[in-house]
Amino acid sequence: MTRTLRIATLALGLSAALGGAPAFAQGKEPAMTGKTAMGPTLTDAKGMTLYVFDKDTGGKSTCNGPCATNWPPLMADAAAKPMGKYTVVTRDDGSKQWAYNGKPLYTWAKDAKAGDTTGDGVNNAWHIAKP
Repeated sequence: MTRTLRIATLALGLSAALGGAPAFAQGKEPAMTGKTAMGPTLTDAKGMTLYVFDKDTGGKSTCNGPCATNWPPLMADAAAKPMGKYTVVTRDDGSKQWAYNGKPLYTWAKDAKAGDTTGDGVNNAWHIAKP
């Protein structure tokens, strides 16, 4: 088990080092649970806090263009399949994004390091994604 975890961690690190989106193994959840000063949160493979946007409804992302520059979506591979509480939504440009409980997931460009939560409460519309 430890060896498998090390291999998965190395694969995620290599993907991030090469500038690609993390490639999650089939059957692996697209987000992890991290711990911040605000309690448990969903995080991406780099440990960055994930957020949800109040204006997203019906399993659709409304954050595009400049919004998506500030709030980068947690992108999903074109072949990604729903698993448990995680679903895949199609963005306006046709790309895929992960969602949790029907809410698309995003990071926040102003979070500088893993565990930062500076996006919580922005415009009274952005909130930490909690497991």
